[in-house]
Amino acid sequence: MIRHVILGAGVAGITAAEAIRASDQTADITIVSEDPHGFYSRPGLAYYLSGELPEKQLYVYSKEDWQRLNVRFVQARATRLLPQEHRLELGEAGALIYDRLLLATGSTAVRLNIPGAELQGVVKLDTFDDTRHIFTLARRARSAVVVGGGIIAVELVEGLRAQGLNVHYFLRGERYWPNVLDEKESRLVEKRLAEHGINLHYHTDAAEILEKRGKVAGVRTAKGENIRCEIVAAGIGVRPRMELAQAAGLATERGILVDEYLQTSQADIFAAGDAAQVFDPLTGISSIDTLWYPARQQGRAAAQNMTGGRQPFRRNVAVNVLRLAGVMIAIIGSVGTGEEPLDVARGSSETWRRLPNTIAVGSGGGVNQVRLTIGEQTLLGAVVMGEQTLARPLQELISNQVDITPVRDQLLQPSMPLGQVLMDFWYTTSGKPS
Repeated sequence: MIRHVILGAGVAGITAAEAIRASDQTADITIVSEDPHGFYSRPGLAYYLSGELPEKQLYVYSKEDWQRLNVRFVQARATRLLPQEHRLELGEAGALIYDRLLLATGSTAVRLNIPGAELQGVVKLDTFDDTRHIFTLARRARSAVVVGGGIIAVELVEGLRAQGLNVHYFLRGERYWPNVLDEKESRLVEKRLAEHGINLHYHTDAAEILEKRGKVAGVRTAKGENIRCEIVAAGIGVRPRMELAQAAGLATERGILVDEYLQTSQADIFAAGDAAQVFDPLTGISSIDTLWYPARQQGRAAAQNMTGGRQPFRRNVAVNVLRLAGVMIAIIGSVGTGEEPLDVARGSSETWRRLPNTIAVGSGGGVNQVRLTIGEQTLLGAVVMGEQTLARPLQELISNQVDITPVRDQLLQPSMPLGQVLMDFWYTTSGKPS
């Protein structure tokens, strides 16, 4: 009987457990997690905070699902990994001996690094307990300051506003998320936030968190302005949890280095999900993805290789569907400006870091609009805001690298109905009835 130990109860770890069990009904599978709540939807925490999703819907697995999976769940913090001994130490919980180990440790929110960052009232949106803590603080608070430039920051802004707080949102630059959104898209999100009562502060950095009796009392900005608040929320990115792997001598860079088979520098140790920096033989580049779907794919591929298979992980075009300020947005492939590095954050993709010289074109007005990043022969990326009819056709055209030469000139003409051109071309190339 092969002993499989999976460190991490997120989507990569659970998917791996499912795939191992499907392959081997007799396998001994142990999942280790220090999170007492087990497997739940971390992307769903934002909707839980905003009051749109009840707590029970965060849990993906029922009691019957766990019984069918037939795994042992150990709530403990892994303290040391000894690869030569095939041993994972769990502090007071003892130790586990494994034949195959999967490191699905995920990522953790980057903390503020300014005076006062350890005060009571400084929060993040990373775990179920983080969200519950925000609920508790919000009951006694009147105002909050949010810092950060990506998805998590806006989720915090909206969630705190939904709790009835007066929210101040600090934007470091002149607009929101400039590495991914163009100016029109940024302004649309900002306008919606302002309509929801959010106080937007441009060119503003938090320099110090002010204290009163050990608690947050306000924020002093780099410009010397003092803003009173009882909560400071940070959405400034995430970093892979790879300390255990580093201490054990595994190869790491920005994440835990793995080959195309999700295998680390130790033959019997694999990694998947947010913590894995995966080698792509097609590009020669090792990348980190922090999206839910790639984590599922990686967990499945790692499991197949842990059970004796030889299944490479092939990185697909990044697709992220989200809601910002009440606007549905699909971000597909390479869409950023490329003017400066993009911080790795939950819900982002490093595809946006490496952009060729392309042409970006837009179409639509108001909330509903589309922007394309066009290469010489293929579409490289798209942003679809509001109405999502074009999202699926664009995803297929971009993922399949369909030759757009027949319609490229039309896509570049401002007077052409972009949506109709794309839909007609998609129907023609996909063989779907129009």
